[in-house]
Amino acid sequence: MLLLQIDTPSAIPVDTAKAATEAVQQVQDLRFIDLLFKGGWVMLPLALIAFLGLVIFIERYITIRKASKDETNLIFQVRQSILSGKLDSAIALCRNSNTPLGRMLQKGLLRIGRPIKDIEAAIENVGKLEVSKLEKNINILGIIAGIAPMLGFVGTIIGVITIFHDVSMKGIIEIGTVSGGLYTKMITSATGLIIGITAYVLYHILNMMVEKIILKMETDAIEFIDLLEEPGK
Repeated sequence: MLLLQIDTPSAIPVDTAKAATEAVQQVQDLRFIDLLFKGGWVMLPLALIAFLGLVIFIERYITIRKASKDETNLIFQVRQSILSGKLDSAIALCRNSNTPLGRMLQKGLLRIGRPIKDIEAAIENVGKLEVSKLEKNINILGIIAGIAPMLGFVGTIIGVITIFHDVSMKGIIEIGTVSGGLYTKMITSATGLIIGITAYVLYHILNMMVEKIILKMETDAIEFIDLLEEPGK
């Protein structure tokens, strides 16, 4: 009897510790991907717009990087060709460069002989067209930055409505049901905010890259016009 009295109390902590260990193990087994799947159907449009935003950013980044390469050598070669009276050579250099600046200078070179105002207008029009090409689809990132958090909140609101509907049907409030359902639905809000913030940052990165190119194009265009206005040109 003494042995039984001694052994019985010691069995209770062992069982309790085992149950606690299993509970901790279950919590640790909850992976990030599992949480995403618990977000519900709203996660599908969030995933689609996240993929769309990533594709747009990569495509625009590559395009803008190509357009932002250093054109100092082109400006120098065009200047030398003009000073040497080799207009056709300067036009060929601009055509072969296949860059926004090259197309701007080519249009200006083709207008040589007309009033300087006409040349400036032609370069400006080509510049606006090139900037529009660079900014293509960038605004979609701005739209994604705005609607992703709202989609996330919609998912959470739908989840809360579902939870309270279940509570009204059962007639009782179970803390486990409410808290468990709510935390899974809050996943949509967190996902929407993450996507929105990321899209917002990427949107402004691309805009800053485009603004840098615009400044360089304007500077080079002014230098080109000054070259044409030099005496003897």
